[in-house]
Amino acid sequence: MEVKSRHHLRADEIDTLTTTIEQTTGVALDADTYELVELDGVSYDVILTDDNLDVVRFGEEPFLTVQGANRYDPTQSVVTVDAGAISFVSNGADVMRPGIVDAHTSINADDLILIVEETHNKVLAVGRALVDGDEMIGDNGKVVESIHHVGDDLYSFTV
Repeated sequence: MEVKSRHHLRADEIDTLTTTIEQTTGVALDADTYELVELDGVSYDVILTDDNLDVVRFGEEPFLTVQGANRYDPTQSVVTVDAGAISFVSNGADVMRPGIVDAHTSINADDLILIVEETHNKVLAVGRALVDGDEMIGDNGKVVESIHHVGDDLYSFTV
């Protein structure tokens, strides 16, 4: 990934970003600087908060990175998986119904979500919901498409 450009966000962009992140994840970002890093060759850009890789922007849709979600304590858009799903999710696998033990009912299909393991409450991945939260627990079927996970290029990105 090559850096195409870097610039600090304006106050109105910061307000929009922090409001969106708080509405979607329950996290109140608290940083002195917000810097957009546009990248070549990938479908996302990153936003550094005080030089931390806390936010990713998929198109125009900002969301927490795995690192950002683990730095804060998200209370919304969370799907919890059991121990048997950890190795699969950590390697970028999509999430299947049998591995899910809890899902926020406020999740709608196509929402960005955080995938958390149940034992230590650590975020393993970011995904896109394929069904509503109240339809995620069950016996079979893929319900979350993985788009960012521990160890991927985004997770390993350094400026």
